[in-house]
Amino acid sequence: QVQLVESGGGLVQAGGSLRLSCAASESIIGVHTMGWHRQVPGKLRELVARMGSGGTDYLDSVKGRFTISGDNAKSTVYLQMNNLKPEDTAVYYCNIYSWHRGKSPVSRWGQGTQVTVSS
Repeated sequence: QVQLVESGGGLVQAGGSLRLSCAASESIIGVHTMGWHRQVPGKLRELVARMGSGGTDYLDSVKGRFTISGDNAKSTVYLQMNNLKPEDTAVYYCNIYSWHRGKSPVSRWGQGTQVTVSS
């Protein structure tokens, strides 16, 4: 089975930067969108950034600070996070949604990587 493997999380001070990476164990055919979500205890998981054929979308609070990039053909997606704030602290999950001919749509998730921003 295809797995999404994340890396790049860690502990940083406010104002610092991190770059999250996500790569599929096997090439995914029919990628529709790739994105990043985050979740903190007691809160709903929220979309942070997403990219697709129609462009990119960002959570309002991260606009101007985070940048999503990736390669559908390589089934890889990245999230560059600059000027991090304590409120960015969360577990970050990558997601790749695909729909290949003859098969049902599939939404795959990474295992999650912890990002902690200290003040």
